[in-house]
Amino acid sequence: MPVRNNRSISPKRNKKSLTYYFMRKESFIIHSLLVVILASAASLPMAAQREKTTFQTSGQWKPATDVRADAVMVYGVNDNRRYPFSERVRSWRERGYTAHFMTGIAWGQYQDYFTGQWDGRLHLDEGQKTMRGDTIWHGHMVPYIVPTMNYLAYFKEKHIKPVIDEGIDAIFLEEPEFWARGGYSEAFQREWQEYYGFPWRPQHESAENTYLSNKLKYHLYYRALDEAFTYAKAYGKEKGMNVRCYVPTHSLLNYAQWQIVSPEASLASLASCDGYIAQVWTGTSREPNYFNGVARERVFETAYLEYGCMESMTRPTGRKMFFLTDPIEDRAKDWEDYRRNYQATFTAQLLYPQIADYEIMPWPDRIYEGLYRISRDSEERAHIPHFYSTQMQVMVNALGEIPLSTNKVSGSQGISVLMANSLMFQRSPTPVEGYDDPQLSNFYGLALPLVKRGIPVSITHLENTGYSDTWKDVSVLLMSYSNLKPSSPKAHEDIAQWVHEGGHLIYCGRDNDAFQRVMEWWNQGEHHFSAPSDHLFTLMQMGEQPADGVYQYGKGTVRVIRQDPKEFVMNGRSSESRQARLDGRVVTDEDNVNGQKANLKAGADAPLLAAVEQAYGQLEYKNSFVLERGCYVLSAVMDEGVTDEPLTLRGTYIDLFDPTLPLVKEKIVHPGEQAFLFDVGKIADRRQPQVIAAASRQTDEVRTKRSYSFVAKSPANTDNVMAILLPKKPRRITTDSTPCRSSWATKEHVLHLQFENSPEGVKVLIEW
Repeated sequence: MPVRNNRSISPKRNKKSLTYYFMRKESFIIHSLLVVILASAASLPMAAQREKTTFQTSGQWKPATDVRADAVMVYGVNDNRRYPFSERVRSWRERGYTAHFMTGIAWGQYQDYFTGQWDGRLHLDEGQKTMRGDTIWHGHMVPYIVPTMNYLAYFKEKHIKPVIDEGIDAIFLEEPEFWARGGYSEAFQREWQEYYGFPWRPQHESAENTYLSNKLKYHLYYRALDEAFTYAKAYGKEKGMNVRCYVPTHSLLNYAQWQIVSPEASLASLASCDGYIAQVWTGTSREPNYFNGVARERVFETAYLEYGCMESMTRPTGRKMFFLTDPIEDRAKDWEDYRRNYQATFTAQLLYPQIADYEIMPWPDRIYEGLYRISRDSEERAHIPHFYSTQMQVMVNALGEIPLSTNKVSGSQGISVLMANSLMFQRSPTPVEGYDDPQLSNFYGLALPLVKRGIPVSITHLENTGYSDTWKDVSVLLMSYSNLKPSSPKAHEDIAQWVHEGGHLIYCGRDNDAFQRVMEWWNQGEHHFSAPSDHLFTLMQMGEQPADGVYQYGKGTVRVIRQDPKEFVMNGRSSESRQARLDGRVVTDEDNVNGQKANLKAGADAPLLAAVEQAYGQLEYKNSFVLERGCYVLSAVMDEGVTDEPLTLRGTYIDLFDPTLPLVKEKIVHPGEQAFLFDVGKIADRRQPQVIAAASRQTDEVRTKRSYSFVAKSPANTDNVMAILLPKKPRRITTDSTPCRSSWATKEHVLHLQFENSPEGVKVLIEW
């Protein structure tokens, strides 16, 4: 190493001067090493590389959005003109976050591609287009994309490579979306010819064209993700990095309802995909559905099923799954609406105890700095109320602590509903002759009659039947081909084997919809079946088109009900004037959304319930779900259920949905409500001082025989509330210069503290 100023050591210097030189040199080296270590520490995530919690933002670090998750997904290479990507990444790393990358693969700030700056050619013909020739836009000059190979070459060069060069080793490509109404562009027509080997057909002309069009859309984004992820992993490997690749995506249930096509469960077969984020929130879960003839919002129940179909995608494969909730949503509502529905979706996600990784929020800038109505009946807008930001921060900080659990949600276990990607293939913005499935009622017709009776149904994906773990704990499978079709005969072999070994299959469907006759494997080559179910029934020695009844196959049974599942929840309601289609999304008529019950026959789901009872045995009917996860207790009580009685929970709890964190001995949960509790009585070591719940994240904890100290961090302009277990009543509480209020619960040994939050940290010292 050269000496500063290019000076060398003179051999004439005395021993003292040489000793002094070497001491200075050693001091310089130590100082340099400390600088390197501290710089590296600044780039390390909190909790030693832990990635249990994360969030997404296109912004740089700032005090108002320092939400204290383990990781941050910095959004978009070009998504913030004021702050370059590298600068945004650095700002978060300096505050202790692991920096990941997120961007959209179906849309984004890719104007340099469409306007020809990248390769000298315009590519606006590669936007998704409707039958009127209109481009489907996500923003100004941001079309939804037909992912051609040329576009993917651009995407890899301009949006994957520079991110890996920045040292990012986790890439999230979100929302691979192709609108059902979008199969008309020139680029799509070229892809059709290449994929099918015959000229493009307008999708609106027949059920078969609709099915083939949507199937191609699914293939294009499967290919797109494979291309992008394979490149990312290969390029990362060249640089000595292990790059992980994830897909943040809406649930299959929501995409089918909103008439969007995406690869979903088929990504389980994609070797380059490491996992998902389940993008479920108020905006997806408030989509109306039918039950007892009434179409209205059922946010908790829909969220529970949405998270269920996402959890089932990774359950048999072992891939990582983050669950997302959002304290607000895209649509302009009021703060109370946001809070109520946030509690519903938050509870729903926690009822899956084998998932314990979370995206705690998207876009904190709009949550903390956006202006929304103060009430339903007012146009006055304000920032997030302090009571709500406090409650929200208690909830998201709990996500960092809540454990995995082998416990089960209360109720009859082992009943599952079948889903498949082809649920999206039968969706169309224009009426399809011979087919009608309002609000995806052929799915909800199997699921809601059970969920509303307190039965925690699971989801089984047809794409995953080949995994042995798919069938673990499934004793009854509810199935229909009224709204989906099998992609290959292999799944039927798996189902038949499961029945033969003792499973109970309930098949519901008239099998007379127009999609039964599309050009597919069951009516091509060696197969000549009029409906795909006939192939399955033949494998189980039932013959084609079996009538209503119970059939034995091996150790198991098959119950055939010749009704479409929508009949169980719609009560035969006429489809005329039932729905209006607006911008590709289904909007039910206002009377139904408001929940006004039609004068229709009751008990339309009786045949389904009778079949389940016959196959399963005695069912436990109730109106609630309850789950314990470590010290946490979750509960939800449903309206429209078997009773209007509330659920009463007794113990010593801290109510985590109350921003004051009160101690309660009894919690009453009414129909339509949920509860999130911390059970003080389940703390393993009550002698150890510890923070039980807080609207902040704690670091630098120090415990002695007579004191407990820590640093609490949370976003600026928010209030902290803390519940702290102590061995003795405190005699002194010090919180830097921050004013603090406190109270002491003698019997429970719980200290409550309240003070203003700081992203720089408030040091708390408690002595007794």
